[in-house]
Amino acid sequence: MKTIFRSSFLPLFALLLFQSIGGCLALSKLDDTSSFPFSLGVRDSLMIAHSFHGHPSFGPAGGLHGATYTCDVEFLAPHLHPTLNWVIDIGKALDVLNRVLQKYNLKNLDELFGHNVMTTTEFMCRQIHDDLCELLEKECPDFYGIVRVKLWESHKAWAAYTGNTLVGRDTDILGGPEDL
Repeated sequence: MKTIFRSSFLPLFALLLFQSIGGCLALSKLDDTSSFPFSLGVRDSLMIAHSFHGHPSFGPAGGLHGATYTCDVEFLAPHLHPTLNWVIDIGKALDVLNRVLQKYNLKNLDELFGHNVMTTTEFMCRQIHDDLCELLEKECPDFYGIVRVKLWESHKAWAAYTGNTLVGRDTDILGGPEDL
């Protein structure tokens, strides 16, 4: 087993120990990404239709309308992969993002989520994040970190969601499966 007492890992020591025994791990501070100095970002886009079900708070946008989002995803990690020196394979990151966005691209979100769900940009950030994390757990064993999703409504307005659950298993600290 590799040593874990490197200075960059001391703030995460307790969390990493919890995850090493298979637990789901949450960051203690939702907004604290200082322990994740490395990141890789990818971008794609999607077009959707949705409404806010006539709710008066949304004004004219309460009715059915379309939106074209630019979707930025940032994969944040506490360190680079010990052998490959990357956060995540860029091709795999693009592929996973594209597959998640295809669930929503050219779709009416009212039909996908039901007529009582307000599919705001903030809501969609979290939904895309959760879908990405599910695929990452299944298909990207080399990624270990957290995910941030940003949806741009225009060059002037965006929403973002940064997850608070670590995805993957830290092979740099724990070694391979034989070390558990």
